[in-house]
Amino acid sequence: MIGRLTGTLLEKNPPRILLDVHGVGYEVDVPMSTFYNLPALGERVSLHTHFVVREDGHFLFGFGATEELAAFRQLVKISGVGPRMALSVLSGMSVDELARVVAAQEAGRLTKIPGIGKKTAERLLLELRDKLMPTVNASAALAPDAGADILNALIALGYSDREAQTALKALPDGVSVSDGIRQALKSLSKT
Repeated sequence: MIGRLTGTLLEKNPPRILLDVHGVGYEVDVPMSTFYNLPALGERVSLHTHFVVREDGHFLFGFGATEELAAFRQLVKISGVGPRMALSVLSGMSVDELARVVAAQEAGRLTKIPGIGKKTAERLLLELRDKLMPTVNASAALAPDAGADILNALIALGYSDREAQTALKALPDGVSVSDGIRQALKSLSKT
C-alpha cells in the first residue's frame, strides 16, 4: 500500500513522528533505533513503511533500514505479536542483536523488553529460529559464545545494550569471557 515515504520531518515525539510529504502530514510510529538516527526538524528523511489497517484505525510504521522492516514483518506474523509489540522489540534491540538472541535461544534477553513475558519470549524464539540471521561483526570474531556472555554480563551490571555493544566491538579477537568483561569494564569506565 504505502511502501516508502520521503518528506520533511515536522515533529518528533517518541515513538511517533510527523512527516510532511508534499503538504500531507503522515503520523508514523518508528522504533527507537530509527528515532535516534533521524535528522533535525525541518530536514528531509526517507522511511520504509508498513501500513496496518484495523477496525479501530489505520497505522503507519516507519523504518530507517530495510532490515528493520523485514524483522518487523517477521515479528507481526507470529501469533499474539501485534505491531506495537513488534515495535517494542525493535526499540529494545537492533535486528542483529535480535538475530543473535534467537540464534543463542536467550529468552532472558527478550523478557527485559516491556510487554514480553516468558511465554511470548519462548514463542518468539521458536518462530524466528530460522528466519533471522545475524550479520558478521565484532562479536562473531570473539571466542565461541564469549560475545554473548560478555554482553549479558555487561547488561546485568546495568549498562545499556548500546554501551555494551560498543564495548564489545572494541575487544580483540579470541578474548576469553573473563578477560573480555574486564577489558570492557575498563573501557566503559573511561567514558
